[in-house]
Amino acid sequence: MPSVEESLALIKRGAAEILVEEELVAKLKSGRPLRIKAGFDPTAPDLHLGHTVLINKLRQFQDLGHEVLFLIGDFTGMIGDPTGKNATRPPLTREDVLHNAETYKEQVFKILDRDKTTVMFNSDWMNRMSSADMIELAAQHSVARMLERDDFNKRFRSEQPIAIHEFLYPLVQGYDSVAMKADVELGGTDQKFNLLVGRDLQRHWGQEPQVVLMMPLLEGLDGVNKMSKSLGNYVGITESPGVMFNKLVSMPDDLMWRYFELLSLRPMAEVGQFRADVQQGANPRDIKIVLARELVARFHGEEAAENAHKGAGNIISEGEVPEGTPEVALELEGQEAVPIAAVINRAGLTTNAAQARDMLKNGRVKVDWEPVEAQHKLAAGRYLIQAGKKKIAWVTLTT
Repeated sequence: MPSVEESLALIKRGAAEILVEEELVAKLKSGRPLRIKAGFDPTAPDLHLGHTVLINKLRQFQDLGHEVLFLIGDFTGMIGDPTGKNATRPPLTREDVLHNAETYKEQVFKILDRDKTTVMFNSDWMNRMSSADMIELAAQHSVARMLERDDFNKRFRSEQPIAIHEFLYPLVQGYDSVAMKADVELGGTDQKFNLLVGRDLQRHWGQEPQVVLMMPLLEGLDGVNKMSKSLGNYVGITESPGVMFNKLVSMPDDLMWRYFELLSLRPMAEVGQFRADVQQGANPRDIKIVLARELVARFHGEEAAENAHKGAGNIISEGEVPEGTPEVALELEGQEAVPIAAVINRAGLTTNAAQARDMLKNGRVKVDWEPVEAQHKLAAGRYLIQAGKKKIAWVTLTT
């Protein structure tokens, strides 16, 4: 087993906050495998790379010799986590939760070592709780403490309804740590309140409080907002190899370092060398290809990663950007947006304006793999534009 110093360095990689680090050091010095908890409510059928930040950290704990407890919140999933919400979440049916839970199990073992992972469901202990037990649990926190949560406080002040069952969510999540006898619990920075409730409840039930390790929320491909399907800035782990590769290689150059730190399993010394290479003139795209291939391989295998960048012969396959796709920079020339016909003509994807109009009329032009019509306009930004089966280019429009 690695030394305490080596373990701590890996555990702290990318972490936003550890409460309390001195307690973690003491637990590591005990020499026993620690029980590492992370919970996921199966509220959607698939995961994106933002979800895998915690799962990657779990894998690092496994590599250090610790026991990972992967908790599927089939009970809490039917309550709905109120974190960051400005309204009560609609409840999921039991059938929805169980269906999503099965897909979660399939997906997480692309990262975690199945033989070193214990999958648990919080319905196993919550369904056995009596009414008296639930009252005892509810007595451990006051309404005033609950209203310290930013999301509850905002809803209270704006006179938005807060359902009583939403107050139970942090308590149930905290009690999970009691039932699981967790030494360490992982969560996002937005989960701080819930994670600390676990420490309080463990003390109440006579357990040594868990260490809380918070990971940052991963920015999406726009480099600004949290990765989210609703914002369209996500990379789904079940997406095709070509689509994953395309999305990752087209991210802003500066964002790749964040992804290397939080998603890659490469040593940080190697990532530091990549940074130095870019500073000395290496093409950032070449480094993004390294990252993209690592992540595609993780979810689709080495062969898929090796071929993700290739098209099928001379025909461009959707989601698979051919190697050496040209980069074209165009100016908007004072306009807020320009017609797609003018863009593809100026980018050299058609020979003349008439051909551009004909391709658009016949649905043969795609922007970021989506077909567009003649009235479509493009504002400033970077786009992957395909005209016909063989013409494709990255087009950057600037003001």
